[in-house]
Amino acid sequence: MKTLHIAISDNDYSKFKIEDDEIPFGDFVDLIRRQVALENLEACVALSEKYGLSTLTDDEINAEIKATRIDDKNHR
Repeated sequence: MKTLHIAISDNDYSKFKIEDDEIPFGDFVDLIRRQVALENLEACVALSEKYGLSTLTDDEINAEIKATRIDDKNHR
């Protein structure tokens, strides 16, 4: 097994919720994936609020999907 030493800022150490100075690489990758997924989700929520999509009802969402599918079929 090889050992990899990575320098990480205190801020990132907290941000990624790293709890130990030595962790298996797979666990480190999982921590990064979770944080990136969370940041992407937060960005999606912010965009949906910015463009008024966060207030759409289920019926409005379904109508948008249906309209997009119809439009897509017409442009093939």
